[in-house]
Amino acid sequence: MTAPALHITNLSKKYGAFTALDQLSLTLPPGQVVGLLGENGCGKTTLLKVIAGVLTDYDGDVRIHGHQPGPESKAIVSFLPDASFLADGDTVEACLEKYRDFFADFNEPKARELLQFLGLETNRKLSTLSKGQREKVQIALAMGRDALVYLLDEPISGVDPAAREVLLQAIVRGLTPEALVIVSTHLIHDLEPILDGVAMMRYGRILLAGQVDDLRAERGTSIDALFREVYR
Repeated sequence: MTAPALHITNLSKKYGAFTALDQLSLTLPPGQVVGLLGENGCGKTTLLKVIAGVLTDYDGDVRIHGHQPGPESKAIVSFLPDASFLADGDTVEACLEKYRDFFADFNEPKARELLQFLGLETNRKLSTLSKGQREKVQIALAMGRDALVYLLDEPISGVDPAAREVLLQAIVRGLTPEALVIVSTHLIHDLEPILDGVAMMRYGRILLAGQVDDLRAERGTSIDALFREVYR
């Protein structure tokens, strides 16, 4: 049996008196694109930050290909946060150079190919790009790493509907068979065509998780319709 890419047991995280994650357990295999779905404030971003090793103060057990969050896991996890992490004064070319210097697994030709696919010129300053174009740069950089796990927090939220399909194509373009991609979103209709699995969250817990084909067959409906039914 294939070892899980991600194995979480009884994960809890509090911010003061507020419980962001409540005894959450989740296991995901490699070679999947998984939608992390839920309402705002349900704990999606906190969960991704724990997996990424950004948040270290939590209870429970988290394993990424057998590693607890730390230097070993960060070497195989590519994290795209929901807020921009790029400097306005940099050009796209400068961003490529920083990623090349910082990440040993950065595949620069792959990132450049993604930028070209997305119609972005590397001599442009980030300050001259629209919000949607900046999102495209960030996705090209994040997916340009040869990681085993990709964590994408609301990657298409700032992109107009017409451009979302191309952006989603970029996310799955050139993925290795063993890669696990976790995409948090509330735009389920747009994301559903590329999903292999879903994990629906509420109040810091996993409400429902499974393979999209199985869920569609069991429920007789789309994942988008199921989401609206579950969160009604």
